[in-house]
Amino acid sequence: MQLFIAAFEDVPDPPTENVRHDLVKMLIVAFVAVLCGAQSCAEMAAFGREKIKFFKRFLKLKHGIPSHDTFSTVLRMLDPKALDAAFGQINARLVAALAKGGVIAIDGKSLKGAYDKGGKSAPKMMVSAYAAGLRLTLATVAAENRNEFDAALEVIGLVDLKGKIVTGDALHCNRRMVERIVEKGGDYCIALKGNQESLLSDARACLLAAEKPKGARNALPTAKTETKAHGRIETRVAVVVDAKGLAEYHEFEGLKAFGRVEATRRTDGTTTTDVRIFALSRKLSPQALLDTARAYWLIENALHWQLDVSFGEDAARNRKDNGPANIAVLRRRALDVARLDQSNGSLTTKLKRAGWNDAFLLELLGHMR
Repeated sequence: MQLFIAAFEDVPDPPTENVRHDLVKMLIVAFVAVLCGAQSCAEMAAFGREKIKFFKRFLKLKHGIPSHDTFSTVLRMLDPKALDAAFGQINARLVAALAKGGVIAIDGKSLKGAYDKGGKSAPKMMVSAYAAGLRLTLATVAAENRNEFDAALEVIGLVDLKGKIVTGDALHCNRRMVERIVEKGGDYCIALKGNQESLLSDARACLLAAEKPKGARNALPTAKTETKAHGRIETRVAVVVDAKGLAEYHEFEGLKAFGRVEATRRTDGTTTTDVRIFALSRKLSPQALLDTARAYWLIENALHWQLDVSFGEDAARNRKDNGPANIAVLRRRALDVARLDQSNGSLTTKLKRAGWNDAFLLELLGHMR
Protein backbone atom coordinates (compact mmCIF):
# COMPACT_ATOMS: atom_id res chain seq x y z
CA MET A 1 0.00 0.00 0.00
CA GLN A 2 2.99 2.29 0.60
CA LEU A 3 3.69 2.27 -3.14
CA PHE A 4 0.25 3.75 -3.85
CA ILE A 5 0.59 6.31 -1.04
CA ALA A 6 3.93 7.56 -2.40
CA ALA A 7 2.59 7.85 -5.98
CA PHE A 8 -0.67 9.58 -5.06
CA GLU A 9 1.18 12.19 -3.01
CA ASP A 10 2.22 13.77 -6.34
CA VAL A 11 -1.39 14.30 -7.44
CA PRO A 12 -2.35 17.99 -6.88
CA ASP A 13 -5.26 18.51 -4.50
CA PRO A 14 -8.13 19.99 -6.55
CA PRO A 15 -9.72 23.29 -5.46
CA THR A 16 -12.74 21.88 -3.61
CA GLU A 17 -14.37 22.46 -0.24
CA ASN A 18 -13.11 19.06 0.94
CA VAL A 19 -11.14 19.87 4.10
CA ARG A 20 -11.89 16.81 6.21
CA HIS A 21 -10.49 14.04 4.03
CA ASP A 22 -6.94 13.55 2.77
CA LEU A 23 -6.76 13.24 -1.03
CA VAL A 24 -4.24 10.38 -1.01
CA LYS A 25 -6.41 8.28 1.28
CA MET A 26 -9.51 9.03 -0.77
CA LEU A 27 -7.79 7.90 -3.96
CA ILE A 28 -6.64 4.67 -2.35
CA VAL A 29 -10.16 3.88 -1.16
CA ALA A 30 -11.59 4.75 -4.58
CA PHE A 31 -9.03 2.64 -6.46
CA VAL A 32 -9.42 -0.40 -4.22
CA ALA A 33 -13.21 -0.09 -4.46
CA VAL A 34 -13.02 -0.11 -8.28
CA LEU A 35 -10.63 -3.07 -8.15
CA CYS A 36 -13.34 -4.90 -6.22
CA GLY A 37 -16.07 -3.99 -8.69
CA ALA A 38 -17.40 -0.59 -7.57
CA GLN A 39 -18.87 1.31 -10.53
CA SER A 40 -19.93 4.63 -9.02
CA CYS A 41 -19.07 7.11 -6.28
CA ALA A 42 -21.97 5.80 -4.20
CA GLU A 43 -20.49 2.29 -4.41
CA MET A 44 -17.01 3.59 -3.52
CA ALA A 45 -18.41 5.13 -0.34
CA ALA A 46 -20.43 2.02 0.52
CA PHE A 47 -17.42 -0.24 -0.09
CA GLY A 48 -15.22 1.96 2.09
CA ARG A 49 -17.69 1.80 4.98
CA GLU A 50 -18.00 -1.98 4.75
CA LYS A 51 -14.21 -2.37 4.56
CA ILE A 52 -13.19 0.31 7.04
CA LYS A 53 -11.40 -2.20 9.28
CA PHE A 54 -9.33 -3.30 6.29
CA PHE A 55 -8.37 0.27 5.36
CA LYS A 56 -7.52 1.20 8.95
CA ARG A 57 -4.76 -1.39 8.87
CA PHE A 58 -2.88 0.92 6.48
CA LEU A 59 -4.46 4.38 6.69
CA LYS A 60 -5.30 6.82 9.46
CA LEU A 61 -8.92 7.70 8.74
CA LYS A 62 -9.60 10.37 11.33
CA HIS A 63 -12.94 11.28 9.78
CA GLY A 64 -13.85 7.84 8.50
CA ILE A 65 -14.81 7.16 4.88
CA PRO A 66 -15.86 10.13 2.71
CA SER A 67 -19.46 10.36 1.56
CA HIS A 68 -20.41 9.61 -2.03
CA ASP A 69 -20.90 13.36 -2.58
CA THR A 70 -17.33 13.99 -1.48
CA PHE A 71 -15.98 11.29 -3.80
CA SER A 72 -18.03 12.76 -6.63
CA THR A 73 -16.91 16.35 -6.02
CA VAL A 74 -13.23 15.47 -5.77
CA LEU A 75 -13.23 13.23 -8.86
CA ARG A 76 -15.06 15.90 -10.85
CA MET A 77 -12.36 18.46 -10.05
CA LEU A 78 -9.25 16.25 -10.07
CA ASP A 79 -6.88 16.45 -13.07
CA PRO A 80 -7.14 13.04 -14.82
CA LYS A 81 -3.70 13.49 -16.40
CA ALA A 82 -2.12 13.82 -12.98
CA LEU A 83 -4.00 10.76 -11.73
CA ASP A 84 -2.91 8.67 -14.70
CA ALA A 85 0.68 9.87 -14.27
CA ALA A 86 0.63 8.66 -10.67
CA PHE A 87 -0.29 5.18 -11.84
CA GLY A 88 2.49 5.46 -14.40
CA GLN A 89 4.93 5.74 -11.49
CA ILE A 90 3.44 2.65 -9.89
CA ASN A 91 3.75 0.68 -13.13
CA ALA A 92 7.27 1.83 -13.91
CA ARG A 93 8.87 -1.49 -12.96
CA LEU A 94 6.39 -3.45 -15.07
CA VAL A 95 6.79 -1.13 -18.06
CA ALA A 96 10.55 -1.70 -17.93
CA ALA A 97 9.78 -5.28 -18.95
CA LEU A 98 8.43 -4.10 -22.32
CA ALA A 99 11.03 -5.59 -24.61
CA LYS A 100 12.64 -3.91 -27.56
CA GLY A 101 10.33 -4.45 -30.51
CA GLY A 102 7.29 -4.66 -28.25
CA VAL A 103 4.01 -3.48 -29.77
CA ILE A 104 2.12 -0.46 -28.43
CA ALA A 105 -1.45 -0.15 -29.69
CA ILE A 106 -3.22 3.22 -29.80
CA ASP A 107 -7.00 3.48 -29.81
CA GLY A 108 -9.93 5.43 -28.40
CA LYS A 109 -13.01 4.18 -26.55
CA SER A 110 -16.25 6.05 -26.00
CA LEU A 111 -17.70 6.19 -22.48
CA LYS A 112 -21.22 5.56 -23.75
CA GLY A 113 -23.00 6.68 -20.60
CA ALA A 114 -20.89 9.81 -20.13
CA TYR A 115 -22.42 12.65 -22.10
CA ASP A 116 -23.62 16.19 -21.51
CA LYS A 117 -27.32 16.99 -21.47
CA GLY A 118 -28.71 16.56 -24.97
CA GLY A 119 -25.44 15.03 -26.20
CA LYS A 120 -26.16 11.31 -26.03
CA SER A 121 -24.79 10.84 -29.55
CA ALA A 122 -21.44 12.37 -28.54
CA PRO A 123 -20.26 10.72 -25.30
CA LYS A 124 -16.87 11.45 -23.79
CA MET A 125 -13.90 9.45 -25.05
CA MET A 126 -10.64 8.09 -23.62
CA VAL A 127 -7.57 7.30 -25.75
CA SER A 128 -5.08 4.75 -24.46
CA ALA A 129 -1.61 3.48 -25.28
CA TYR A 130 -1.63 -0.25 -24.58
CA ALA A 131 1.37 -2.59 -24.32
CA ALA A 132 -0.05 -5.59 -26.15
CA GLY A 133 2.54 -8.11 -24.94
CA LEU A 134 2.22 -7.09 -21.29
CA ARG A 135 -1.54 -6.39 -21.51
CA LEU A 136 -0.86 -3.19 -19.64
CA THR A 137 -2.15 0.35 -20.08
CA LEU A 138 0.82 2.70 -20.46
CA ALA A 139 -1.07 6.01 -20.56
CA THR A 140 -4.63 7.28 -20.96
CA VAL A 141 -5.83 10.73 -22.06
CA ALA A 142 -9.34 12.16 -22.27
CA ALA A 143 -10.17 13.30 -25.81
CA GLU A 144 -11.36 16.90 -25.61
CA ASN A 145 -14.44 17.39 -27.79
CA ARG A 146 -13.99 13.75 -28.91
CA ASN A 147 -10.86 14.71 -30.86
CA GLU A 148 -9.31 11.25 -30.84
CA PHE A 149 -6.36 12.14 -33.05
CA ASP A 150 -5.05 15.01 -30.91
CA ALA A 151 -5.52 12.88 -27.78
CA ALA A 152 -3.53 10.10 -29.46
CA LEU A 153 -0.71 12.54 -30.21
CA GLU A 154 -0.72 13.53 -26.56
CA VAL A 155 -0.73 9.97 -25.28
CA ILE A 156 2.17 9.11 -27.61
CA GLY A 157 4.11 11.95 -25.99
CA LEU A 158 3.72 10.31 -22.57
CA VAL A 159 5.20 6.95 -23.55
CA ASP A 160 8.78 5.80 -24.14
CA LEU A 161 8.73 4.59 -27.75
CA LYS A 162 12.41 3.85 -28.25
CA GLY A 163 12.68 0.48 -29.99
CA LYS A 164 8.91 -0.10 -29.89
CA ILE A 165 6.40 -0.52 -32.71
CA VAL A 166 3.29 1.67 -32.58
CA THR A 167 0.18 0.34 -34.28
CA GLY A 168 -3.22 1.88 -34.83
CA ASP A 169 -6.13 2.14 -37.24
CA ALA A 170 -6.32 4.36 -40.31
CA LEU A 171 -7.31 7.43 -38.27
CA HIS A 172 -3.71 7.60 -37.08
CA CYS A 173 -2.15 7.22 -40.53
CA ASN A 174 -1.21 10.87 -40.60
CA ARG A 175 2.00 12.81 -41.21
CA ARG A 176 1.87 14.43 -37.76
CA MET A 177 1.50 11.08 -36.06
CA VAL A 178 4.34 9.31 -37.86
CA GLU A 179 6.62 12.30 -37.34
CA ARG A 180 5.94 12.16 -33.60
CA ILE A 181 6.59 8.41 -33.46
CA VAL A 182 9.87 8.62 -35.37
CA GLU A 183 10.95 11.68 -33.36
CA LYS A 184 10.56 9.62 -30.17
CA GLY A 185 12.64 6.74 -31.51
CA GLY A 186 9.79 4.39 -32.32
CA ASP A 187 8.59 2.56 -35.41
CA TYR A 188 5.08 2.36 -36.78
CA CYS A 189 2.78 -0.17 -38.41
CA ILE A 190 -0.41 1.75 -39.16
CA ALA A 191 -3.40 0.75 -41.25
CA LEU A 192 -3.60 2.59 -44.57
CA LYS A 193 -7.00 3.47 -46.05
CA GLY A 194 -8.74 6.10 -48.13
CA ASN A 195 -7.80 8.99 -45.85
CA GLN A 196 -4.37 8.74 -47.51
CA GLU A 197 -5.65 8.00 -51.02
CA SER A 198 -2.47 8.80 -52.96
CA LEU A 199 -0.23 6.86 -50.58
CA LEU A 200 -2.67 3.93 -50.59
CA SER A 201 -2.67 3.87 -54.40
CA ASP A 202 1.13 3.73 -54.48
CA ALA A 203 1.15 1.02 -51.80
CA ARG A 204 -1.15 -1.14 -53.91
CA ALA A 205 1.04 -0.53 -56.96
CA CYS A 206 4.18 -1.60 -55.03
CA LEU A 207 2.49 -4.76 -53.77
CA LEU A 208 1.19 -5.67 -57.22
CA ALA A 209 4.56 -5.06 -58.89
CA ALA A 210 6.38 -7.28 -56.38
CA GLU A 211 4.07 -10.26 -56.72
CA LYS A 212 5.15 -13.25 -58.80
CA PRO A 213 3.35 -16.51 -59.55
CA LYS A 214 3.55 -19.22 -56.90
CA GLY A 215 6.53 -21.47 -57.52
CA ALA A 216 8.39 -18.82 -59.48
CA ARG A 217 12.03 -18.18 -58.67
CA ASN A 218 12.40 -15.43 -56.02
CA ALA A 219 8.66 -15.45 -55.33
CA LEU A 220 7.54 -12.88 -52.79
CA PRO A 221 7.94 -14.35 -49.25
CA THR A 222 4.70 -14.81 -47.33
CA ALA A 223 3.58 -15.88 -43.87
CA LYS A 224 0.35 -17.69 -43.09
CA THR A 225 -1.62 -18.50 -39.96
CA GLU A 226 -4.88 -20.36 -39.47
CA THR A 227 -7.06 -20.27 -36.37
CA LYS A 228 -10.22 -22.19 -35.51
CA ALA A 229 -12.62 -20.94 -32.85
CA HIS A 230 -16.36 -20.65 -32.26
CA GLY A 231 -17.19 -22.46 -35.47
CA ARG A 232 -15.08 -20.08 -37.54
CA ILE A 233 -11.90 -20.80 -39.49
CA GLU A 234 -9.76 -17.76 -40.21
CA THR A 235 -6.72 -17.77 -42.47
CA ARG A 236 -4.35 -14.80 -42.65
CA VAL A 237 -1.65 -14.34 -45.27
CA ALA A 238 0.91 -11.51 -45.05
CA VAL A 239 3.44 -10.02 -47.47
CA VAL A 240 5.82 -7.07 -47.11
CA VAL A 241 7.45 -5.00 -49.90
CA ASP A 242 9.80 -2.01 -50.07
CA ALA A 243 8.27 1.46 -50.29
CA LYS A 244 10.85 2.40 -52.96
CA GLY A 245 11.69 5.92 -51.80
CA LEU A 246 8.06 7.01 -51.46
CA ALA A 247 8.67 8.54 -48.03
CA GLU A 248 10.12 11.70 -49.52
CA TYR A 249 7.57 11.87 -52.35
CA HIS A 250 4.63 11.68 -49.93
CA GLU A 251 6.41 13.56 -47.13
CA PHE A 252 5.71 10.59 -44.90
CA GLU A 253 8.46 10.46 -42.28
CA GLY A 254 10.29 7.15 -41.88
CA LEU A 255 8.30 5.16 -44.46
CA LYS A 256 10.29 2.07 -45.47
CA ALA A 257 7.79 -0.56 -46.56
CA PHE A 258 4.18 -1.56 -47.13
CA GLY A 259 2.52 -4.64 -45.73
CA ARG A 260 -0.64 -6.48 -46.68
CA VAL A 261 -2.66 -8.91 -44.58
CA GLU A 262 -5.43 -10.83 -46.34
CA ALA A 263 -7.84 -12.48 -43.91
CA THR A 264 -10.29 -15.13 -45.12
CA ARG A 265 -13.05 -16.21 -42.74
CA ARG A 266 -15.21 -19.28 -43.24
CA THR A 267 -18.31 -19.60 -41.06
CA ASP A 268 -21.23 -21.97 -41.65
CA GLY A 269 -20.41 -22.30 -45.33
CA THR A 270 -20.01 -18.54 -45.85
CA THR A 271 -16.63 -17.11 -46.86
CA THR A 272 -15.62 -13.47 -46.46
CA THR A 273 -12.31 -11.79 -47.26
CA ASP A 274 -10.80 -8.64 -45.77
CA VAL A 275 -7.61 -7.02 -47.05
CA ARG A 276 -5.69 -4.57 -44.87
CA ILE A 277 -2.68 -2.57 -46.03
CA PHE A 278 -0.15 -1.04 -43.64
CA ALA A 279 2.45 1.72 -43.79
CA LEU A 280 5.66 0.55 -42.12
CA SER A 281 8.71 2.43 -40.90
CA ARG A 282 10.59 -0.85 -40.55
CA LYS A 283 10.59 -3.63 -43.13
CA LEU A 284 9.13 -6.35 -40.96
CA SER A 285 9.17 -9.99 -41.94
CA PRO A 286 5.76 -11.24 -43.10
CA GLN A 287 5.39 -13.19 -39.85
CA ALA A 288 6.27 -10.13 -37.77
CA LEU A 289 3.63 -8.17 -39.68
CA LEU A 290 1.03 -10.82 -38.84
CA ASP A 291 2.03 -10.72 -35.18
CA THR A 292 1.97 -6.90 -35.05
CA ALA A 293 -1.37 -6.59 -36.85
CA ARG A 294 -2.89 -9.16 -34.53
CA ALA A 295 -1.46 -7.39 -31.47
CA TYR A 296 -3.48 -4.29 -32.35
CA TRP A 297 -6.73 -6.15 -31.76
CA LEU A 298 -5.69 -6.85 -28.16
CA ILE A 299 -6.54 -3.26 -27.26
CA GLU A 300 -10.08 -4.02 -28.44
CA ASN A 301 -10.42 -7.52 -26.99
CA ALA A 302 -8.25 -7.43 -23.87
CA LEU A 303 -8.85 -3.81 -22.83
CA HIS A 304 -12.02 -2.26 -24.25
CA TRP A 305 -14.14 -5.42 -24.21
CA GLN A 306 -12.98 -6.33 -20.71
CA LEU A 307 -13.76 -2.84 -19.39
CA ASP A 308 -17.35 -3.30 -20.51
CA VAL A 309 -17.79 -6.91 -19.39
CA SER A 310 -15.99 -6.89 -16.03
CA PHE A 311 -16.19 -3.20 -15.04
CA GLY A 312 -19.49 -2.19 -16.67
CA GLU A 313 -17.97 0.84 -18.36
CA ASP A 314 -20.63 1.18 -21.05
CA ALA A 315 -23.34 1.19 -18.38
CA ALA A 316 -21.61 3.78 -16.15
CA ARG A 317 -23.49 7.04 -15.70
CA ASN A 318 -20.73 9.34 -14.41
CA ARG A 319 -21.16 12.45 -16.53
CA LYS A 320 -20.01 15.68 -14.92
CA ASP A 321 -16.71 17.50 -15.44
CA ASN A 322 -13.63 15.27 -14.97
CA GLY A 323 -15.55 12.56 -13.15
CA PRO A 324 -15.96 10.21 -16.16
CA ALA A 325 -12.29 10.53 -17.15
CA ASN A 326 -10.96 9.93 -13.62
CA ILE A 327 -13.13 6.88 -13.01
CA ALA A 328 -12.12 5.58 -16.46
CA VAL A 329 -8.47 5.90 -15.38
CA LEU A 330 -9.22 3.97 -12.18
CA ARG A 331 -10.90 1.18 -14.18
CA ARG A 332 -7.97 0.80 -16.59
CA ARG A 333 -5.42 0.71 -13.80
CA ALA A 334 -7.53 -1.71 -11.77
CA LEU A 335 -7.62 -3.97 -14.83
CA ASP A 336 -3.80 -3.79 -14.98
CA VAL A 337 -3.56 -4.98 -11.37
CA ALA A 338 -6.10 -7.77 -11.77
CA ARG A 339 -4.34 -9.09 -14.89
CA LEU A 340 -1.11 -9.63 -12.97
CA ASP A 341 -2.72 -12.41 -10.97
CA GLN A 342 -2.04 -15.81 -12.54
CA SER A 343 -4.49 -17.87 -10.50
CA ASN A 344 -7.39 -19.68 -12.13
CA GLY A 345 -10.73 -17.98 -12.66
CA SER A 346 -12.24 -15.30 -14.86
CA LEU A 347 -11.39 -11.66 -14.37
CA THR A 348 -14.92 -10.91 -13.16
CA THR A 349 -14.60 -13.64 -10.53
CA LYS A 350 -11.25 -12.26 -9.37
CA LEU A 351 -12.75 -8.79 -8.83
CA LYS A 352 -15.49 -10.32 -6.70
CA ARG A 353 -13.00 -12.46 -4.77
CA ALA A 354 -10.99 -9.33 -3.99
CA GLY A 355 -14.10 -7.78 -2.49
CA TRP A 356 -14.97 -10.89 -0.50
CA ASN A 357 -11.51 -11.95 0.63
CA ASP A 358 -9.08 -9.46 2.21
CA ALA A 359 -6.15 -11.86 1.84
CA PHE A 360 -6.73 -12.19 -1.89
CA LEU A 361 -7.13 -8.41 -2.19
CA LEU A 362 -3.75 -7.90 -0.54
CA GLU A 363 -2.29 -10.52 -2.86
CA LEU A 364 -3.52 -8.57 -5.90
CA LEU A 365 -2.13 -5.28 -4.61
CA GLY A 366 1.13 -7.01 -3.73
CA HIS A 367 1.78 -7.78 -7.41
CA MET A 368 2.62 -4.08 -7.87
CA ARG A 369 5.71 -4.23 -5.67
